[in-house]
Amino acid sequence: MSGEKTWRPKLILASASPRRLELLQQVGLDADALLPADLDETPKKGELPRVLAARLADEKAEAAAKVAKAHAELTSFYLLAADTVVSVGRRILPKCEVVDEAAQCLRLLSGRAHRVHSALTLITPKGARRHRIVETRVRFKRLSSTELDAYLASGEWRGKAGGYAIQGLAGGFVVKLIGSYSCVVGLPLYETLSLLAGEGYPVHVLWLNRV
Repeated sequence: MSGEKTWRPKLILASASPRRLELLQQVGLDADALLPADLDETPKKGELPRVLAARLADEKAEAAAKVAKAHAELTSFYLLAADTVVSVGRRILPKCEVVDEAAQCLRLLSGRAHRVHSALTLITPKGARRHRIVETRVRFKRLSSTELDAYLASGEWRGKAGGYAIQGLAGGFVVKLIGSYSCVVGLPLYETLSLLAGEGYPVHVLWLNRV
C-alpha cells in the first residue's frame, strides 16, 4: 500500500555526480549514501578506453566499500560504482577542467563519430562483485565557430568526459546515437537495474510502493 514503507537494504552510490543520482531516481531508486572516491584517473600506457572504464569503476567500488564498512549504519549494503570514458578510436578524451582542453575535444568530435563506454561494478551484501560495460556510438554535427564559442562560454563542459554533456545544450549537436542514451549521461539504466534485480535488490517492489 502506498502509505506503508517497504524495508530494503542500503544502496550506496560511489559517486557525487548529480547526473547519476538523477538517473537512479528516474527509475525509482534512492541512494542511502554517496561515497565518491578520489582516484587518479590517468590512463595507463596503452590502456584501451573500455579497459580504463572498467578498471576505474572497480577501483571506485573498492574505495567506497572500505569507507562504507567503517560506518555501522551502512551494514548489508549494495554498492554501485560507475565510470564513463569518451574515445575517438583508441584515443581517450579527458574530463575537461580548462577551456582549452574542452575546445580541443569539441574540435576533435565535430562532424565525426565517437564512442562512450560506461562501466558498472556492483558489490553485493555478500561481497560478490558483478560487472557490466556498455558502449554507445555518437555522431556530432560539424560545429560552427559560433556554436563552439557559445558552448565553451556556457561552461557546461566543465568536468565532463569529452568536454560535453549530452543531457544539456550539447544534445543539439547529436546527429545520431546508437546504443544507450543513459550510458552517455553516465549510468546505463537497463544494465544497472538488471544487475541490482539479478542480485536480489527489490527494484520492482519499490516501484509498487511508489504507487
